[in-house]
Amino acid sequence: MVIGPMNCGKTTLVNSLNDYDGPLRKTQDIIYGKNTIDAPGAYIESPWMYKHLIATAQDASHVLILVDQSRVSNVYPPGFVKAFRCPVIGVITKSDLMAENEDLCFQQLKQIGIPEPYYKISASSGVGMVALKEYLFTFEKKVKGE
Repeated sequence: MVIGPMNCGKTTLVNSLNDYDGPLRKTQDIIYGKNTIDAPGAYIESPWMYKHLIATAQDASHVLILVDQSRVSNVYPPGFVKAFRCPVIGVITKSDLMAENEDLCFQQLKQIGIPEPYYKISASSGVGMVALKEYLFTFEKKVKGE
């Protein structure tokens, strides 16, 4: 499951994880993909929607919490990851932009309660995508016993 504020790169990441190369569309509702659950940014930006994120995460093997390095905004409450039962992974999107914000992203992920390592990616250039996919899909194979 992929969670993050609007315009942080969620749908681009989801498309990459699902090997989809079609047009981007604004995510207005929760979308179940081949390998992902894509949650709209409005769900994390509206605290009264948290219950929907928590309920939907019951279907997920992992929750990816995204922070946008190009525009750091603190939309997550401290300790937010305690609401999830599956592993939570911190992902810094647009890592090729605004390098001066990297420390702020690390601080935010720590405040949310996500342990390191964090994955720094740029879905548009492909940076960090191989490592993230390898981690996620290797875990999936282990769970399935392959």
